[in-house]
Amino acid sequence: MSSNDDDRTGDDRKNGDDGRGEEPFHPLGTEAEDRYEAMLEEGEYDAELGMEMAKDAMALTKGELSESEFYDRHHEAILEEFGEDDRPMAERVESAREEGRLEGALSRLGADDESRRAVMKKMGAGAGALGLGAFTATDDGTEADPSVAAQDDDADDTADGDDVQWGMALDLESCDGCLSCVVACNAEHNWNEGANWMYILAYDDGTVESPEPEQADTARDFNYLIRPCQHCTDAPCEKVCPTTARHTREDGGLVLTDYDVCIGCRYCQVACPYGVNYFQWDDPEVPDEELNEDMIYDDRDRWVSSRGPRGVMEKCIFDPARQDGQMGEDMVGTTACEDACPPGAIQFGDMNDPDSDPRQYLENVPLARAREQAPDDDDELQEAIAILDGDEEPDEMDEEDAMELLEAEFGDDGSRFKLLEEFNTNPNVTYIGNEPGANAEQVEGPVAYADVGQVDNRKTVLDEKTVGFNELSL
Repeated sequence: MSSNDDDRTGDDRKNGDDGRGEEPFHPLGTEAEDRYEAMLEEGEYDAELGMEMAKDAMALTKGELSESEFYDRHHEAILEEFGEDDRPMAERVESAREEGRLEGALSRLGADDESRRAVMKKMGAGAGALGLGAFTATDDGTEADPSVAAQDDDADDTADGDDVQWGMALDLESCDGCLSCVVACNAEHNWNEGANWMYILAYDDGTVESPEPEQADTARDFNYLIRPCQHCTDAPCEKVCPTTARHTREDGGLVLTDYDVCIGCRYCQVACPYGVNYFQWDDPEVPDEELNEDMIYDDRDRWVSSRGPRGVMEKCIFDPARQDGQMGEDMVGTTACEDACPPGAIQFGDMNDPDSDPRQYLENVPLARAREQAPDDDDELQEAIAILDGDEEPDEMDEEDAMELLEAEFGDDGSRFKLLEEFNTNPNVTYIGNEPGANAEQVEGPVAYADVGQVDNRKTVLDEKTVGFNELSL
């Protein structure tokens, strides 16, 4: 998988050598890593630190590194480079260590488990004020592992499953490559040419092929990948941000960038396995006075929406201004790309709500496709939909017949996948259809980006100012 900021050739995938004598850590491969490093070296911050943090952030999500190890490895270097270390894990790690020291001290003073828990509960966040810094080990002589406490806290926070988690179901077999979603996203957010927050890729991968555009019978003959930000629950990009600019918002689980806090170090761009980040190199093409004020700030008054100012990172945001009700209550639970998609291939909503659009779509894909695509004047298909929806009692057609009719017309449930699941980022986007193979490469689709006033290659706009390439790889 890739973006239009990254390139990975088939040879890169085969040789797996990053030029440093080891396997590439980034899924986009050796060439992308080299370009990322060159990009960081053009900036004002430590390029080597950015590369190492990105590598370790991906190792952390994969379970190859603990949170405390990741924190310790880079804490001093971050303080030296940025004067602060405001990574979200910092508070968790330090707090867990303080609790571990206190528990160890109480244990050595003879307190039993129940007494220790009572003291800890009473002390709460004020435990550090006791001046127990000398007690640096637990009762077994080892330092407490803050990652354990952090995991326990996370489990308690999400145990009820009632919190909203915005996400998408994307039906690749229904996508027709029309690029309406790309146009709509740009119209609402005003990103610069080629900095596509939403991207549609037609591809070949050596196993499945796409036709030449002039030889295609229909737009459905092509293989597609729809590429927004994955809004990962465990996002590596957030883990490398020294300032809290890149963060996961508690409300809705959106992964966002606070433009007022972002310093443009671009570490998040390297740490993203999916290649969805863009750096605002120059003054934005749409000036501030032309922006819709309701689209700029979220309900916390943080500038996380619309396009950013010069010198910050941008990406797909799942439209917080909509989700916060600033665009009207009827816009909550929608995105511009979903609204614009003619075949209904994009379904946005709360992934924790079984009645939401994406969850309902995934529950019965043929029926969901029929609701989106069946002609109103096709009485037989409409009858089948009504029967399966429970709106009409079966008569000559029973539920089994209705399902067979819809499957014959719209296909079966198909395969499901999430991108780069081996990285354990827990993306909140589920795909329906073919997963691109390891050698997938972008090919010309049925609609050219230029035909709809868009650009599909940021390099042609920036002239080598950012990571770019001639062809897009997946």
